[in-house]
Amino acid sequence: MARKFIPRDVSWLSFNSRVLQEAADETVPLPSKIKFLGIFSNNLDEFFRVRIPGLKRAIDIKDKEANTSFFEDPQIILDEVNTIVIKQQKKFDNFWALIQKEMAQQHVYIKDASQLNLKQEEFVRNFYSEDVESNVIPLLLDDSRPMPYLRDKSLYLGISMRKQEWEYETKFAIIEIPTTLNGRFVILPASAKEKHIILLEDIIKFNLPYIFSYFGFDEFHAHVFKITKDAEFDIDNDINTTLAEKISKGIKNRRKGKTTRFIFDKEMDPRLVEFLIKKLQLTKKDNIIPGQKIHNFKHFMDFPNVFKQPNLPITNPAFTHPQLNKTQRITDIIIKKDILLSFPYHTFRPVIDLLREAAMDPDVKTIQITAYRLASNSKIVNALINAARNGKDVTVMLELQARFDEENNLFWKEKLELEGIRVLTGVPNKKVHAKLCIIKKRVGAKTIQYGFVSTGNINEKTAKLYGDYCLLTSNRSVMADINKSFIS
Repeated sequence: MARKFIPRDVSWLSFNSRVLQEAADETVPLPSKIKFLGIFSNNLDEFFRVRIPGLKRAIDIKDKEANTSFFEDPQIILDEVNTIVIKQQKKFDNFWALIQKEMAQQHVYIKDASQLNLKQEEFVRNFYSEDVESNVIPLLLDDSRPMPYLRDKSLYLGISMRKQEWEYETKFAIIEIPTTLNGRFVILPASAKEKHIILLEDIIKFNLPYIFSYFGFDEFHAHVFKITKDAEFDIDNDINTTLAEKISKGIKNRRKGKTTRFIFDKEMDPRLVEFLIKKLQLTKKDNIIPGQKIHNFKHFMDFPNVFKQPNLPITNPAFTHPQLNKTQRITDIIIKKDILLSFPYHTFRPVIDLLREAAMDPDVKTIQITAYRLASNSKIVNALINAARNGKDVTVMLELQARFDEENNLFWKEKLELEGIRVLTGVPNKKVHAKLCIIKKRVGAKTIQYGFVSTGNINEKTAKLYGDYCLLTSNRSVMADINKSFIS
């Protein structure tokens, strides 16, 4: 029977496949091809953190209502997803091999620990000693010890070690690669005509005899692996705790999320692979994927700029909307007429200026706004805080359930409340995606209302990347609708 619907998870993989296709497009510059591999990999990581756990939960509970929401048997969807992921991984490996050949044409090479010349070996020893060693903590593994906590955004080195005289005894250890502290890529000394790059895990591999010198091992086999964990969390129905407390608890429980994917270098010692599978409590139904030497390709979005200047497409900076080019205040303009901003083509600055003007305007009495994902150093928040300090009544509807931004939004909630701002935290069993703002000012006996309705995140950083619209308006009908949204 033909499908009436394409399952959302299968459809999402089709989207990610189009990202992967960009890495194979001959018209795409080499640095961008590498970046597309990183984007594809990062997308897939999130897919296994969120979408796969949802399918598995539906399978486990065998609830008809839950299964109906997928429009067909979740097990069938999961099997199809696994098949697609494996096919995409093969394409990924093929594209990466082609990209490395293209890199070689520009005399750019990624070297591993066995390919270093004497000068590079000395450099790697010194770099490890001076920059990396303090961030490396080896963890020994054996049956008598519990498995150490592994983070699902990290990359690990799985190590098999032995002494030559111990014919049958092998010891295992793991090391978390400190990419957050040291970066993933290190440029090696090389001739003027060539660029040599080594990955941080290979620097650690090279120094394993030094790292484990206390134990006297003579043979080392080290290969990278990573895991992905279930990042979904359930919000309980305890009426004695606030939503913020429930979200905070859920964030902590993510540490306990079940492993949904285990990817490892196919050259890894089979005994270590079996040991890790057992310790991670994985079964044949889980995604256990042998792969190539390099994992956590998301770091390749920040690959060093070592290439010849490519013929990059012409990029134009964001520009100010023509009707906002004058020195007039944004407020004065939108009270007279609507302005439609299209990001990232238009600059986001008018949105920030609108709130800054409201914060300083003595006639403004009230600001009400929704927020979903805020920038790390949000100018929006800064304007709202200054408005509150200037005596305005400020209300922020802050969605605490913005996936993977829950912790950031809890931080903003506390910061805003400390400034006396009223923070609303959502509607039960729903997410507030609306991007709304209403500003009310009192001029004589008249109340003037203006603001905006928008797509996107009200985030000055993502507005430079994502395609969104923002209508700056004082239209009475629009303002009436926004007012209804903020009724307590």
